[in-house]
Amino acid sequence: MFPKINAAFVEKILVGFIRDELGRCGCKQGLLGLSGGLDSAVCAALAARALGPKNVLGLIMPYGKAFPADVRDAEALARRLGIRHRTVDIAPQVDAYFAAHPTRDHVLRGNKMARERMSILYDHSAREGALVLGTSNKTELLIGYGTIHGDMACAVNPMGDLYKTQVRELAAHLRIPAAIRKKAPTAGLWPGQTDEGEIGLSYEELDEILFGLVEGRMSRSEAVAAGHAPAAVDRVLRKIKGSEFKRRMPPIAKLSPRSVGHDFLYPYDWGK
Repeated sequence: MFPKINAAFVEKILVGFIRDELGRCGCKQGLLGLSGGLDSAVCAALAARALGPKNVLGLIMPYGKAFPADVRDAEALARRLGIRHRTVDIAPQVDAYFAAHPTRDHVLRGNKMARERMSILYDHSAREGALVLGTSNKTELLIGYGTIHGDMACAVNPMGDLYKTQVRELAAHLRIPAAIRKKAPTAGLWPGQTDEGEIGLSYEELDEILFGLVEGRMSRSEAVAAGHAPAAVDRVLRKIKGSEFKRRMPPIAKLSPRSVGHDFLYPYDWGK
């Protein structure tokens, strides 16, 4: 049985995490991409509590006129939380690139859009003196459902140890509007695209399987014996194994006694 979270306790931990991690860097401001979806809404609410609403910037980055309802939901959430927000249309730079390098592959276009959004976030990070807050949840990270140097990039990720179904619980506790909590999760990359459609499983089933495999350390046969369809378990295992490279720092060839990532592992405040 997938466990429920103590939402009030999780809120306290994550608010403290955001405040402490940014404080270690001497930073008082955070920013994030506001998609109009669940994960970014929860992250924005936590950041507003941790840093104060005026110290949080939400960037709404639509592709042209696509997904107008998500843009409206993102704007309404920003106003509700009292955080600053700006809208940056990514269509001009994305269209210019694909005019020179055309493709009909939805995934290639989607990855480019995700990376364009993160490029904009990091530009505003430098302009504002603010750190980028990540919104990838544990479910996405475990199966690699994200774009390297795109939505998976960040300075600090308060969401990464919460499964998607747990994010939904926390969203209800934080009083995220029902319009956001109940919509079908989507990356907003092309019309009709949904997370569950691409993954091939509902988040409820996916999280049950992941929880057994990861937290319960179940083998494939144990997961199947627990009542999950063999094909579903195999699909999840393939996604976990096939996306391991997304969860690791790039390997560095070792040539010296103290190689970065191998031996030089001091924390960033090691000199204090």
